[in-house]
Amino acid sequence: MLSSTILTAATPPQKPAAAAPANAEDARLTAFLDAEFQQEIALRPQLATQLGMKDGQDKLDDISDAGLLKILEWRRSSVARLKAQFDRAKLSPEGQANYDIWALELDRNELSYKYRRFLPPFYSFLYSVHAGLPNFMINTHVAPEAADMRAYVARLKAIPAVLDTAIAQSKLATKDGVHAPKFEIERVIAGSKTIVTGAPFDTAADSPLWADAQTKIGKLEAAGKIDKAAADTLRADARAAILGIAPAYARVIAWAQAELPTAPSGKVGAVTIPGGADWYAAALKINTTTDMTAQQIHDTGLSEVKRLEAAQDALAVKAGFKDREAYYAERERLFPPTPWTDASRADYLAKSNAAIAHTRTLLPKYFNLLPQYKIEVVREPAFSEVAGGAAHASGPSPDGVRPGRVYVHLLGKAEDPAALYDLMCHEGIPGHVMQGDIQVRQASGPKFRKAYRYVAFGEGWGLYSEALCAEMGAYPDIAADFMRLDAELFRAARLVVDTGIHAQGWSEDQAVDYMMKAGRLAPDRARSEVRRYITLPGQATGYKIGMLKIMELRGKAEAALGPKFDLKGFHDLLIGSGSLPLSVLERRVDDWIASRK
Repeated sequence: MLSSTILTAATPPQKPAAAAPANAEDARLTAFLDAEFQQEIALRPQLATQLGMKDGQDKLDDISDAGLLKILEWRRSSVARLKAQFDRAKLSPEGQANYDIWALELDRNELSYKYRRFLPPFYSFLYSVHAGLPNFMINTHVAPEAADMRAYVARLKAIPAVLDTAIAQSKLATKDGVHAPKFEIERVIAGSKTIVTGAPFDTAADSPLWADAQTKIGKLEAAGKIDKAAADTLRADARAAILGIAPAYARVIAWAQAELPTAPSGKVGAVTIPGGADWYAAALKINTTTDMTAQQIHDTGLSEVKRLEAAQDALAVKAGFKDREAYYAERERLFPPTPWTDASRADYLAKSNAAIAHTRTLLPKYFNLLPQYKIEVVREPAFSEVAGGAAHASGPSPDGVRPGRVYVHLLGKAEDPAALYDLMCHEGIPGHVMQGDIQVRQASGPKFRKAYRYVAFGEGWGLYSEALCAEMGAYPDIAADFMRLDAELFRAARLVVDTGIHAQGWSEDQAVDYMMKAGRLAPDRARSEVRRYITLPGQATGYKIGMLKIMELRGKAEAALGPKFDLKGFHDLLIGSGSLPLSVLERRVDDWIASRK
């Protein structure tokens, strides 16, 4: 269950994010892309729910080979129709961006389908289907009406079939030599047991799904949307459906236990898998939206680590210490790692929500486009929470019914409290949740732009937001700014470690040791981070690569425009129309510079 939270107040209403189509050809393209996207939505019902749409809300995505191929074949035909019906040169810069993104998605889909065996459904602990399905039901499928709750029950009934497909997909991957690491298999077993523990499976406290179903039905009844008889019927149906998932999770556990004896540990990167080098190159291309090689990214990481260590030394001297090591030692003396307690968790959530609320008040000097919906910082659900787990965010639904959320792991030991402010800038304001808030509220332009997300842009924006918060004066003291540099340092170390694991054959322990020394992470967090990189190759490289590109483009615009440079306009350009591949972002900035000259 999610913990109690403090909600930030929404800013006053304002004009929607995106401008109207610039010409008739843009308008024709928008209409075409909206019709095409509607076809995609029909193939991806969970995406529809994330966007606040009712389409297919009683169904789950088809993750079988046939389902994935169906989407790919549809996209091939869609891009062919795009190129046959439109002359890119006749479009405005915004229209050209829409054209380019739609065409680029085919290249990305081709790579994802080609290498689908390398990332089977239980491989990544961030996106493993055993936890992803309950998380989706609890945190994404809202039920403001009785029909929504009936669709919820239908989706519960569909979970066993998806889990069985996931097992089948994993077995196919095993035949190709792709095995999930031992630690991930152990996590699948433990997480699956958590989901089917508690009422209605036994006499313990309510299981996560049963607690969620009862809460949603109770709200419908309290709001007068259903009477007691209807509520009782929905509870009975939901209870039966939840009981029905137990055999499927038992099959997941049995599969995972059978995998344990052969599950790899130690050296578990892409380089150890047949064909893994090509897969990793594709993963880097998908996640960075660049053509950078593993070696280029590795070298960039080493260079950035040195630069950031020097910046920390300078800040430590400003704080009255000899160097960064002396300042780290002082912070560790003042705030030694301490086990979380209920009181410290509540205090952390309260301060996190307060930090986001304060930063929100600083936005008008740096943005014209402001977030409109509520934001809440909550604890990671029990079935996916791990000691040292990375915080993550989800944007609000387009109607704001589901608020933007920042999820934090509060197991293990608490770290330096000064790090809280930087984290909330990255995940909340002006980072992920704010960018997502603006993206889903776009009033014009193709609808797909509300949905598509690119790691290098999104995480690059999140990391840029950390530096921007320093510029905005959001950090209360030198300690908070020092911990901002600490956070950027470990993002730079990620470049070294991700490529080290997957291209250079580093072991898990070697990577953990580097993250502890260069990335300055506590042991449990270093282990959690490295395991994330192992099971999601290339994803962690998007942060620093994306930030560096945004900083490069800002510097380019400032140099080209001089006194004509408008920081608020630049920021609006970056996040005003959704997520972008870095190549498309660069063309947009070039066009923006030219228009202001």
